[in-house]
Amino acid sequence: MDLVTYYNQYWLDNDDSVDYRRLQLIIDHISPSDKILDVDCGPGMLSMKLKEKGAIVKGTDISAVAVERARKKGLDAVQVDLDTEVLPFEDNYFDCVISDSSIEHLFYYEKAIKECVRVTRLGGKFILLTPNIGHWRYRLWLLFGRFPYIKNSPSDITHLRFMTIYEVKKICQQYGMTIKKLDGSASLWVKGLYPRIFRAPIIKQIYTKFARKFPSLFARDFILICEKTLS
Repeated sequence: MDLVTYYNQYWLDNDDSVDYRRLQLIIDHISPSDKILDVDCGPGMLSMKLKEKGAIVKGTDISAVAVERARKKGLDAVQVDLDTEVLPFEDNYFDCVISDSSIEHLFYYEKAIKECVRVTRLGGKFILLTPNIGHWRYRLWLLFGRFPYIKNSPSDITHLRFMTIYEVKKICQQYGMTIKKLDGSASLWVKGLYPRIFRAPIIKQIYTKFARKFPSLFARDFILICEKTLS
């Protein structure tokens, strides 16, 4: 399958809609003037927020369409297919590298993580957000012999890989990262994943807190905040 062609068409068919509450969980860990790489940035929704905060941002994406849309926003973006190419940056170049909802779309996700670590400076941050297939709903479905493909969920049809916190932590540590913090996004707007009652104000507030405190079980997406401690 030609993923470049696929994601060119994807970004022709989709606008800039994104869950900004989820993105804020990443933005909170960024300092103004940080030199940042936003890997697989799409049309640049997160990159724009980081730039507005004062960070120096570069972006990459597999799609030429997404890169062009990001450039039209004034962002510095280049086309890179992380399955077949390396990141076009020197070792230890960035203060922070962000992989937001990216590795689940790749064939060689471990290679992509290794590349992200390579271009992160010693003492710098690697922030990785990816869908959580360990979510309680999937645990229940699998217990009863089911595995439904649900749009915007950890089993979205565009996902090639399915991740748990345990496995991703192991890979990050293998390549010289120390896990400093774990966070989670509930994303209660995903209707196929949550019954409607979960969007009631009080339940929504309580569940969101649980997703952040116990992301392995309750979060749709988990976030690893890592520090590069080995070169």
